[in-house]
Amino acid sequence: MVDAAWLLFVVASLALILTPGQDMILVMSRSIAQGGGAGAVTAAGVAVGLVGHTALATLGLGAVLRASEWLFIALKLVGAAYLVYLGFGLLRTRRGTLALGSPAPRAYAKLFVDGALSNLSNPKIAVFYFAFLPQFVAPGAQHPTVTILALGLAFALLTFLIKAPIGLFAGALSGWLRSRAGVLTWVYRCSGAILVGLGLRLAFERR
Repeated sequence: MVDAAWLLFVVASLALILTPGQDMILVMSRSIAQGGGAGAVTAAGVAVGLVGHTALATLGLGAVLRASEWLFIALKLVGAAYLVYLGFGLLRTRRGTLALGSPAPRAYAKLFVDGALSNLSNPKIAVFYFAFLPQFVAPGAQHPTVTILALGLAFALLTFLIKAPIGLFAGALSGWLRSRAGVLTWVYRCSGAILVGLGLRLAFERR
């Protein structure tokens, strides 16, 4: 039987991965500029960047989970505040702010590195990992660091499985959305509402 915590983790992860953000815009812009293959390669780079964040979280979070309750609460509140901040930013989206760039063509290897470095260099993702992953570790887990590692790798895999197909079909998708700016605006706003809800849930949830 699949653990309920893992089911909740998958649902929450999918909602977050599907939320338009820095990585999603990067994948879509590369795909629009150079084709679906370029978008998929960029998505693979983003996923590898998440593996790097997973390694960092695994090294640090195991000790935090065994330490004081105050440290755990502090990390949780920081992560919740970031999610709410990001959500409000999306809720305030207007038509005039929606634009996908058209970068110059780049080799696939460089696109892969772009995706990885874009993700690894984003400190907000590190904060997110430190706050998000522990919520799905059972209080009595014998090996919390192993669980965190598995959760982080699963999140990276889900990211690739979602964003690679989006990259492959971004050309057609962007054309449809650009002709319906109102629809794209509401996609952003709905995503923002989801993030705010997740942030509030995280802030008030007990360990």
